[in-house]
Amino acid sequence: MRQAVRLRYVTEKMSKTMSPQISYKFGIVPITEQVIELYNDAGLPRPTHDPQRIMTMFENSDLIVTAWHRSKLVGVSRTITDWVWCSYLADLAVSPDYKRSGVGKRLIELTRERIGEQSMLLLLSVPTATDYYPRVGFTKEDRAFSIDRKK
Repeated sequence: MRQAVRLRYVTEKMSKTMSPQISYKFGIVPITEQVIELYNDAGLPRPTHDPQRIMTMFENSDLIVTAWHRSKLVGVSRTITDWVWCSYLADLAVSPDYKRSGVGKRLIELTRERIGEQSMLLLLSVPTATDYYPRVGFTKEDRAFSIDRKK
């Protein structure tokens, strides 16, 4: 069984240009329908047609950081990690209404704080986000390899 993540609430105000208050939470597995809606709205290519698979993805993650505006899920960071060497940022999704508000950057910062200094953070970017990640501290790598899933 994966290491349990302790539940902790963190509430922060967004920049002065945004009026809503965003709550960031650790260890919360959102309702599957909320995740599917967020992924579809954000254009994140995930198997949203298969709610059981989405639920399993979250149940088997080591670190989940969510962003909420009142009761609406507006962002999520989902990570698989060994806590001391590498951490794979499997999902970073932000609702289109909250893009350019700092939500994605804050989700990454909170993820990095939680995984600690010993672990690197790596990801595979969707094509539409390749310009975003260098702006929030990632270095582009040309030495990654993958074997695609069959389904």
